[in-house]
Amino acid sequence: MTTTLPLQHSLPLASPLVYGCMGLGGSWDANEALSEADIDHAQAAVEAALEIGITLFDHADIYRHGKAEASFGALLKRQPSLRDRMLLQSKCGIRFADAAGPKRYDLSAGHIERSVEASLRRLGTEQIDLLLLHRPDPLMEPVEVAEAFARLRAAGKVRLLGVSNMQAAQMQWLASALDAPLVANQLELSLAKLDAFEAGTCFNDPQAPAHPASLAWAGTLEHCQRAGIQIQAWAPLAQGIFSGKAPADAPAHVTCTAALVQQLAETHRAPPESVVLAWLMRHPARIQPVIGSANPARIRACGAAAQVRLSREEWFDLYVAARGAELP
Repeated sequence: MTTTLPLQHSLPLASPLVYGCMGLGGSWDANEALSEADIDHAQAAVEAALEIGITLFDHADIYRHGKAEASFGALLKRQPSLRDRMLLQSKCGIRFADAAGPKRYDLSAGHIERSVEASLRRLGTEQIDLLLLHRPDPLMEPVEVAEAFARLRAAGKVRLLGVSNMQAAQMQWLASALDAPLVANQLELSLAKLDAFEAGTCFNDPQAPAHPASLAWAGTLEHCQRAGIQIQAWAPLAQGIFSGKAPADAPAHVTCTAALVQQLAETHRAPPESVVLAWLMRHPARIQPVIGSANPARIRACGAAAQVRLSREEWFDLYVAARGAELP
């Protein structure tokens, strides 16, 4: 049996944390032009990310209607040397509602190739290191995707291919047509989004908090580990509800988990954000959290995550607290 190498080997510069650029580029108003202040904002966030050792920067063609990529491209134009210090990944496949149809998913070859061309222009670069297919498209034809990727790779426009929000069977179906391995899958994972973990621990418990939603993710973490597919976690901080921003009316299990995070932060002498991320990184899949904050201080607070080594008991303390019920 042959297996592929994980992302850190496929992309030697890949860092344990990823910086998610969705917060860059100003407002979500497509009619509002990018400003110098938006570029300054992007620069401050990127500098903070580089400061804590992040080298992989995550984009999508839809973020801020393209302005997130455009602001990043403007920053690279200001400081061209930055490109040599980072890896760029972007995503395609989501189309907002327009005159042609409703909000939809589109992994047709034409859309993939047009999206990549547009992202390259906005980013001001010749190559995307890793392209992720943003959402599963029920009309996806794996052979068509494979042919589009082959053309993009041959032209030097994309190095590697991955997916986002796909479960094991969808990845296997797509991979069956590819002549190169999928190297990453970006999923929503956090102490507030436990479905993929619950699928492995509570599949036979109808009383489990995440049942039956978790069942769709059965085998996904295991498949990724076996195939050498790097798992990335989007929204890993769960909007900060466990690291100091729990709302006053938060459920008891959220408040309890936030208190436990604070306690562990004191024990490990690390910011609470780093503890929340360390919980994901403790998993054998070596999950890469994608930090989405554009606040430089909060970005820096995540920097100690790779140094926080939770014990098995601490990991389960957080898991049980976050799920709000004892394991079956």
